[in-house]
Amino acid sequence: MSNRLAIFDCDGTLVDSQANICMAMELAFERAGLAPPPREATRRVVGLSLVEAMETLLPEAGTDQHREMAEAYKQAFTGMRGAGTVHEPLYDGIVETITALDETGWLLGVATGKSDRGLKFVLEAHGLTDRFVTLHTADRHPSKPHPSMIDACMADAGASRESSVMIGDTTFDMAMARAANVMAVGVAWGYHDPDELEAAGADVVIDSAHDLAAIIEELA
Repeated sequence: MSNRLAIFDCDGTLVDSQANICMAMELAFERAGLAPPPREATRRVVGLSLVEAMETLLPEAGTDQHREMAEAYKQAFTGMRGAGTVHEPLYDGIVETITALDETGWLLGVATGKSDRGLKFVLEAHGLTDRFVTLHTADRHPSKPHPSMIDACMADAGASRESSVMIGDTTFDMAMARAANVMAVGVAWGYHDPDELEAAGADVVIDSAHDLAAIIEELA
């Protein structure tokens, strides 16, 4: 029998990091002499790997500039973290959800567009590192919605497609779940609208993290 695996996105699902992401994006664009994108445009690309995000924000630019801007964003975010200005609070109910799933035998993983370093910082800051058995990031995989991260999480955890669920706040997460042929749970507290999540393939969209563990049990 396969292990049951709940895979979480990070930004917009576990933690609210939009203020940091928008600020780092604005700094990166300003330092490159470019007009920063509207914050709504930045929120729309949260979840994509950085180069793919820059391709969306700067469609007229070439590959080299997309890579340069991705590096500029990393440098801006690193500078903010070094200055102690990065704050990534957990959403209400997340700790309780993780505990409830753990107590009912679910293994937990993360599949995120964050870097390894960024994810490590978040989990350590909230004392959650030991709660997850598998962690996969944009550093080692193609950008969402490619299913590579989910496939790797399942392999690490000894879980099957039928016993795995992806939980995320963006259409990229839902499309990744569909590509991997696992259950997809959308969360309404993140960066994409519920109707978009449903259109992208969510099996269910929930409004509160306090309901998450029970709904995952029902789906399973």
